[in-house]
Amino acid sequence: MKENGYSDQLLKSYRDSGWLKALSIGVMYRTGDTLSAFAVLESYNSQLNKNYHIAAHSALELAGFNHYVPMGKPMLMIGHLKGEPIPSWMRSVSLDYLLKFFSTETFSKPQFVLFNTDYSHVQVSIPEQAFLECLLLAPEHYSYMDLYYIMEQLTTLRPEVVQELLENTSNLKVKRMFLYMAEKAGHYWFDSLDLGKIELGTGKHQLVENGVYIPNYKITVPKELYDYE
Repeated sequence: MKENGYSDQLLKSYRDSGWLKALSIGVMYRTGDTLSAFAVLESYNSQLNKNYHIAAHSALELAGFNHYVPMGKPMLMIGHLKGEPIPSWMRSVSLDYLLKFFSTETFSKPQFVLFNTDYSHVQVSIPEQAFLECLLLAPEHYSYMDLYYIMEQLTTLRPEVVQELLENTSNLKVKRMFLYMAEKAGHYWFDSLDLGKIELGTGKHQLVENGVYIPNYKITVPKELYDYE
């Protein structure tokens, strides 16, 4: 607002008169407005040159893939770069969505898309990346079984996009579980992947306790998932 000619004195008078309300130092909104999560992200990204994006299951929901039945206030999972502190006001402000944040640099070539031209600074992970983000957050935020139900819906993923993401994703756990689920689901695009170009490492990964070991991917998966048909 200062860049547009609003002085500190003028802003103070707006607050004193009740026309503006402050969420925090330097963060204000017009009294009476209903605060929207998308508008907050749009303003934050555009004014501070940030790149917070809608990620994981939230991005899949916006793309039309959904397994969960929302209970209570809906949630937006927000991804951001490591080392970026989340403003305290953004964690506590009451919005139409509950904002949940996570940071990662797992994807060296992340891929996003705009979901709404009204929010030109709010990007959303493409479905291929969004599912990988879900796996990154499992099992703390998502169960592997629930994610497999979503994987069964992902019949239209683009093999060339999946290939590029897997080649440029550093997390071995995520890549192995993604390939295991895709193969188990029998998706046609799985057969188009060049697994020889995807680095999967050599060590074993125990993703869950008391699971079933999958030799092809050197991971231990939940028995419920292994037995599911």
